[in-house]
Amino acid sequence: MTGVGQNPSGPAAGRGRLREVASVFLRLGFTSFGGPVAHLGYFRRELVERRRWMDDASYGDLVALCQLLPGPTSSQVVFGLGMSRSGLAGALLASACFMLPSALLMIAFGYGISAMGDPSGAGWLRGLRLAAVAAVARAVWGMAGTLCPDWPRRMLGLAAAAALLLFPGSLVQVIVILVAGGVGWRALGPGPEIQHSPAHFGSRGPARVFLALFAALLLALPLIARVSGSRQISIWDSFYRSGALVFGGGHVVLPLLRSEFVPKGWVSDNTFLGGYGLAQALPGPLFTFAGFLGTVMDRGRHAWIGGVSAIVALFLPGWLLVAGWLGHWDALRQKRWFGSAACGANAAVVGILLAALIRPLMTESIAAPSDLLLAAAGVALLCVPRMPTWAVVGLIAAAGQWIAR
Repeated sequence: MTGVGQNPSGPAAGRGRLREVASVFLRLGFTSFGGPVAHLGYFRRELVERRRWMDDASYGDLVALCQLLPGPTSSQVVFGLGMSRSGLAGALLASACFMLPSALLMIAFGYGISAMGDPSGAGWLRGLRLAAVAAVARAVWGMAGTLCPDWPRRMLGLAAAAALLLFPGSLVQVIVILVAGGVGWRALGPGPEIQHSPAHFGSRGPARVFLALFAALLLALPLIARVSGSRQISIWDSFYRSGALVFGGGHVVLPLLRSEFVPKGWVSDNTFLGGYGLAQALPGPLFTFAGFLGTVMDRGRHAWIGGVSAIVALFLPGWLLVAGWLGHWDALRQKRWFGSAACGANAAVVGILLAALIRPLMTESIAAPSDLLLAAAGVALLCVPRMPTWAVVGLIAAAGQWIAR
């Protein structure tokens, strides 16, 4: 991973990297179906295996950090990947491109495109879910070979998976990573196969500013909303607070948003549930559901402004947190004790992905032998080095539609 995250050698190289970041994440935004765990599989195949932006150990570090922070895990990973490639500009561009397809669709739906009907029983959607199963299975296999190369780490990964299968929940994920990091610190050593290269994620000075801004907004917005009586500031506060305090990503934040807005009468329950249903069928992050809510609450010809504002408010705390902590990441990774702890935490990340592959992905997506065969075909296609991810997703979706006939 030599050179990962280093600054480009000139303005032209910098622009080239930004164009690459935009191209890669816009394509991922169109093809990353299946929710946050599946997204991590797509990212690993595209950026670790194919483009080699970083190695498995650095990717595991980034995923572990984002799992520990509140906010949308896969979107925070996108932010970190963009930052490692092209600094803060790359982080913001990667995030914007990844969310753009689903954000545009959710805002458009907010203008009244309810005539689409319920897509939940469509064959193509069944195929997309199976493609997500294949992506995660491929990621688990690949990361296990690098991050769990010996029996102590394999056992740690299996123990993490068993804990999450027995006690599912976002809080348990955090506890599992912390415990595994402690076990690694006390009992494991960083083997030569996962030594880190000096990937650069940012400096400590700006990182402190990001963390201070996160805390200032969290404390100030409720006070400003109460004093001003402004409905718009109250809406922004609700979105920001939901994004700042939720662990577990979109599936957890959506019910929180319902409790924020439906009882106040700002959006009807039927409207909320209709948007929720569509959000499940779209690629990209579930947090773009905020675009739908902001649009229907703002109303009028320029309601899209409310949709964009809501998306920014919901994503902003997660971005500030990951930018703040990544600024301290480089210094931490140079410490010997942290290398041992990272070995354990990375093994736990593999276990977390394995648990998510089994439940909910396989239990909710594999309903017949044909589903299992289709998912296995997806894994085989993802193992073909030059096979684009978007082509695999399209083929499995088409196969799902054909089987459903």
